[in-house]
Amino acid sequence: MQHSFLNRFSPYLLLVLTILFWAGNFNLARAIHADVPPLGLSFWRWAVAALILLPFAWGSMRAALPLAREHWRLVLALAVLGIAGFNSLVYLGLQTTTATNGVLLQSVTPITMILLAGLVLHEKSTLAQWAGIGVSLVGVLVIITKADWQVLQQLAFNRGDMWIVLATLDWSLYTVLLRKLPQGLRGMPILGFSITLGALAILPLYVYESVTFQTMPVTAVSVASIAYVAVFPSLLSYMFWNHATQKLGVNRTGQFSHLMPVFGILLATLLLGERLQFYHALGMLLVAAGLVLTNKFKEGKP
Repeated sequence: MQHSFLNRFSPYLLLVLTILFWAGNFNLARAIHADVPPLGLSFWRWAVAALILLPFAWGSMRAALPLAREHWRLVLALAVLGIAGFNSLVYLGLQTTTATNGVLLQSVTPITMILLAGLVLHEKSTLAQWAGIGVSLVGVLVIITKADWQVLQQLAFNRGDMWIVLATLDWSLYTVLLRKLPQGLRGMPILGFSITLGALAILPLYVYESVTFQTMPVTAVSVASIAYVAVFPSLLSYMFWNHATQKLGVNRTGQFSHLMPVFGILLATLLLGERLQFYHALGMLLVAAGLVLTNKFKEGKP
């Protein structure tokens, strides 16, 4: 049912929406980092997402249970990497690093995805794909540095940046492993299994954080934040990303990560009243050109 519904939409549109939702998640997590603990946000994000999803996914999960048992290592790996690991690592990193550093470090995701896809799936990358990644990466750097390359020399890295680097590697491996899923687990079943198992994996870490560091506050800000991240960057974005990865492959899907700073700028312009500058427009054009170049030719099949 999920696949038939999503097939009505272009996978490229689904990826654009996914990155838009994740840009909101990235900025929100940084904005509330002083008030909401990272693992608390991660746990309640996925716990609420599971409560919303399970009534709709339970039937397909039960039908796919024998297949899930057969491929339990892959299912568990996807839950740990995509649900428990990636988001917790990002939220931990945003406690101490800047949004600029976070976007810069995550901009290498398409590169790590192509390398891992070649090693694990034997997917062949094309010269156009590497050229597209290079062009869009320059666009990301133009946006981050405001077209002043000396800014790169002034960047300071800290422990939070290491969490972001680990999150980048984590997400790349998750995306690559999605391609190894058998047909019967794709769509709603793997979404239900991974979100449920991922939330359970975060639970002991969340309890430890509550005892030793900070408890999750129950405020209007925390409740609204959890509601947003549970629905848009979680349920919808993972559904869209998983579907697009199966349709387009790892190499082309990963390239859309470079839209993150583009949407960050647009959100700041629309919501915070910031002015769009020339270097913003130049960076956006380069990112768009890179996406077109990357997706011009079909990638090699595994």
